[in-house]
Amino acid sequence: MALQLGDIAPDFNAETTEGNIRLYDWMGDDWAVLFSHPKDFTPVCTTELGEVARLKPRFDKRNVKVIGLSVDPLDAHQRWADDIRETQGYALNFPLIADSDRRISTAYGMIHPSADNTMTVRSVFVIGADKTVKLMITYPASTGRNFEEILRVIDSLQLTADFNVATPVNWTYGEDVIIVPALSDDEARDQFPAGWNSVRPYMRVIHQPSRGH
Repeated sequence: MALQLGDIAPDFNAETTEGNIRLYDWMGDDWAVLFSHPKDFTPVCTTELGEVARLKPRFDKRNVKVIGLSVDPLDAHQRWADDIRETQGYALNFPLIADSDRRISTAYGMIHPSADNTMTVRSVFVIGADKTVKLMITYPASTGRNFEEILRVIDSLQLTADFNVATPVNWTYGEDVIIVPALSDDEARDQFPAGWNSVRPYMRVIHQPSRGH
């Protein structure tokens, strides 16, 4: 059965550019972003890895670890790392998995035979501290990912895990949020004593509760 939101993320042991890693041990109590690349030494992948290296302090601030994956072997990853540093201006500062036997790619459904049965597509998995899958996004191999959007979604996931709220369209951290419909008005008053703006009975808007980064 295909991996779905809310499922336990498959644990694995892997060789990476930072040594042998077991996913759960490496995550500890943090969140994680696991993202795959179709192939080493490809232009779009090179830009993506450089961008994640640039953004890594922002993932760190959210207690999110990042880890990449490609089906190419470890020696290719290490040579590719030089290209990433030279062309993007940022050196790899997170592990890159060598999944040459496609064991991890298969467990996570990263290989799509209709596209190419030997390469992963651009899959993204956000895994919570409880080791469940919180987000899955799949891009075609031809389209680079927007990691600012992934950070935005992580902000929403972490906020809504802590409070009974949902985030509206195009929301970014610090903007107003919506009390979830499952919460009665009486329950909402207990949790949000400052009150809310009832745009509609089912749309109760409040200032974002603070959780910090």
